[in-house]
Amino acid sequence: MSVKAQNKLWFKVYKKIISIIYRKPKFVYLDKEITEPSIILSNHVGSKAPVRWELYFPHDFRFWGVAEMTKGPKAVYRYLSTTYFQQKNHWNKVFAKIVGFVATPFVNLFYRGMNLIPTYPDLRFVTTIRESMKTIFNGSNLIIFPEDSSKGYKDHLTHFFAGFVALAENLLKEGKDILIYSSYYQKKQNAFIIDNGIKYSELKSIYKKPKKIALAMKNHINDLAEQHSN
Repeated sequence: MSVKAQNKLWFKVYKKIISIIYRKPKFVYLDKEITEPSIILSNHVGSKAPVRWELYFPHDFRFWGVAEMTKGPKAVYRYLSTTYFQQKNHWNKVFAKIVGFVATPFVNLFYRGMNLIPTYPDLRFVTTIRESMKTIFNGSNLIIFPEDSSKGYKDHLTHFFAGFVALAENLLKEGKDILIYSSYYQKKQNAFIIDNGIKYSELKSIYKKPKKIALAMKNHINDLAEQHSN
């Protein structure tokens, strides 16, 4: 059963309500549309890109997301008030805590419905890989935000983590040469620019090492942003 088909009725209704606030974006494919389970790399733009992917992307998929956002209201509040609002968005501490307190019930509910795959900065990342492979082999896409947002969200991406390369390598060992798509959400245009997919084996043959693959994909997404900025 697809991820979307598993969505409970309450979450479908919740998304309908939220969609009143978020205008539907355009999905601009520079070549062919996605037709098989793939990895889609995207910039984050705070909450702007993830929410629009979830509300409007017509294909079946799951997100990678920080594990804290899957562990209930207390963990969500800590992440929102400290990591997200203060560290990444540089808000005043008191204001961040107030907004975090108000937003937590709604954000927690949204994350409960999304069925995202939690990511970890330690050995527990093995569970992320395992669940991601299961998702791909079950026929769903994965949307991953590889950018380092520890100092905030940038229009021009400065660094990519290479976790998606580890996933692609494990898939290749199991006989799945995954397509990887570059995408960039343009705020002004309210559009996702999605380039043609490239097989992981091709990336590996060109760039050899995970960090170099991550750097190449980061640079390519920045190129997409510059080429489609108007």
